[in-house]
Amino acid sequence: MVGEAREPEGDAGPLDGLTVLDLSRVLVGPFCTMQLGDLGAEVIKVERPGPGDQTRTWVPPAFSKADGGEERKADGEGGESDDGAESAYYVSVNRNKRSIQLDLTTEAGRAVVRDLAREADVLVENYRVGKTEEWGLGYGDLAEENPELVYCAISGYGEWGPDRDKPAYDIMMQARGGFMSFTGVEGGPPVRIGVALADVGAGMYATQAILAALLERELGDGRGQKIDVSLLDGQAAWTSYMATNYFASGEPPGRMGSKHPNIVPYQAFETTDGYVVVACSSDRFWPPLCEAIDRPDLLADERYETNEGRVRNREELDSELGETFASMTTAEATAALEDHDVPASRVRDVSEVFADPQIEARGMLAEAEHPTAGTVRFPGSPMHFSRTPTTVRRHPPALGEHTESVLREYGYGDGDIDELRDRGAISE
Repeated sequence: MVGEAREPEGDAGPLDGLTVLDLSRVLVGPFCTMQLGDLGAEVIKVERPGPGDQTRTWVPPAFSKADGGEERKADGEGGESDDGAESAYYVSVNRNKRSIQLDLTTEAGRAVVRDLAREADVLVENYRVGKTEEWGLGYGDLAEENPELVYCAISGYGEWGPDRDKPAYDIMMQARGGFMSFTGVEGGPPVRIGVALADVGAGMYATQAILAALLERELGDGRGQKIDVSLLDGQAAWTSYMATNYFASGEPPGRMGSKHPNIVPYQAFETTDGYVVVACSSDRFWPPLCEAIDRPDLLADERYETNEGRVRNREELDSELGETFASMTTAEATAALEDHDVPASRVRDVSEVFADPQIEARGMLAEAEHPTAGTVRFPGSPMHFSRTPTTVRRHPPALGEHTESVLREYGYGDGDIDELRDRGAISE
């Protein structure tokens, strides 16, 4: 069952009335603009004619009306198959947007973007550095006619530095940004974090920066500004305490599996039928943990009395705890720990996550009706407001679904639209 979030007082999101021109594609930019759309902004997604956003072709899996809208295995190329299937990847980051097709390699297509940008509050793009300037769509070009514009450029390495022109993909950024050096089991190979952390992280920083720039515009002289966000910068920032541990100790952190370099026990332990995660994040949890697993000897051991002592004697304590949990089932261990108010959880897969009553109560499973793919489902927005809602107002759009309606809103008539088709700026 799909949960419903608690109803806010109002019916418009906090960014209602703002227009976002989305020239981005794949994940980092669309994740950013999806958040802005969730917050109530009007997001106009510009896609190239034909294939559209690259992620439309990333199937399987896909949603299809033919089988009730559930995820399915799909074959073939293109964003939508003959039965109207839509890529699950594309669906994941493109709700609350309208899609128009524009060929930005044509001057006619670029002229339309300039028209839209004159009235936009925000523009987001993630082309390679310098590409929008080549097209006459850089910040300097567009801000001349719209000084209020907040322009966010997202790239792999940022707009200056020796590597600004190099290609960048998430797995490269997780490697270059250091995350793969401390992700994985001790002695094992480096591991990529399961989601595209570099893309999602940079998308979150971009959203945060855009909101800050909009606030500054309102509190300042009404002018917008350009924002430069890079995937590598985001990864460096997200190293957080791992980096400061290195700065303090001089020792780069290595792979520790699920263990924590500064807290013990804070990891997964193997049971007879799976794993239980224990998060003894402060000394107050240590006595109830020992009581829960019936180990008064560990509680009496002065070596383990404080977290500092447990960290310094990690190897011996891990062995003791590991032996105890190995004699328990996951259900037994989890129940005992929870009964003693010790933070713990079994490791769940995604199907279990979205069957969780807490997730349902928070409205974190959302769905929408797609015009060709049927019912599509995706994670909801984690942002909850008391007065202004974050809601799914629009399904992830079909390719070019709103081209004509958006153009007409911006003053284009039948003849103008026909001319754009003749000039190859929009598809038939």
